[in-house]
Amino acid sequence: MLKSSVPADSIRLIAIDIDGTLLNPQFQISKTDLAALRHAHAQGIEIILVTGRRHTFALPIAQQLGFDLWLICSNGAVTRSLSGETFHRDLLPKETCRDLCIAMQDFRGQTVLTYDVPGRGAIVLETLEHLEGSIQRWLEKNMEYIEFVIPIENSLTTDPVQAMFCGPVALMQQALRVLEKCGLPITVLRTEYPGRDLSIVDILNTGCSKGHALERWTKYRGISREQVMAVGDNYNDIEMLAFAGRSFIMGNASEELLGRGWTMTRSNTESGVAAAIAHVLHGAALPAI
Repeated sequence: MLKSSVPADSIRLIAIDIDGTLLNPQFQISKTDLAALRHAHAQGIEIILVTGRRHTFALPIAQQLGFDLWLICSNGAVTRSLSGETFHRDLLPKETCRDLCIAMQDFRGQTVLTYDVPGRGAIVLETLEHLEGSIQRWLEKNMEYIEFVIPIENSLTTDPVQAMFCGPVALMQQALRVLEKCGLPITVLRTEYPGRDLSIVDILNTGCSKGHALERWTKYRGISREQVMAVGDNYNDIEMLAFAGRSFIMGNASEELLGRGWTMTRSNTESGVAAAIAHVLHGAALPAI
């Protein structure tokens, strides 16, 4: 475990979203952001990545940082170290997921289930037909983990990590309206990229979120929320940002994050993570937005 060398009233942990925050539009970490994170780590501040990605899909990003750390993945469902040690899992009960699939029958082509297993079968769907246009790059990167099961409910022999519905923004807004009326004990989170006309709706166990997972981790580590800094850009970051004592939203943040009192940093094209860290640790001025 990392030992913090900073004063008790200072930032001891920095929680950072990956996509749209740490990664630029080319899906890369800028040299400036990388240097800032390494500097913070060298100062004894713990860095934790908090992402909607599965642990396996987040690993290549985490490994670039060059130091040991923990990851909160699948929007809070799995907290696991870089080396694979599991701290906590908050899985979606298979019975609830079965009812979900029935309730979302009209969106079967956009349905993806994920499981906490190695290799093929970690991602389950019925067909690629309705997904290729919206999440083509993600599918290509994860093809070795995908298993096709028809009907998808037949894969529910164990509790999944989560269910996902992926597609154009307008179609996923329809899905959200159905989910609002389904009455199931679930958490519904969404991530939207209007420029790509892509919306991802994540369904997790009730009470599961990035914020809940971060709160659980900080209690275990003996870190108060006032000692936590968080940086995010999208709807699924709201609970995490609400928990942290010092919260920053990216210059490219989704509209719903605006007006909540969180400080805006630069965009992910301008190393916004580094700018936020420099502001907190060294009092560097943030640019006028």
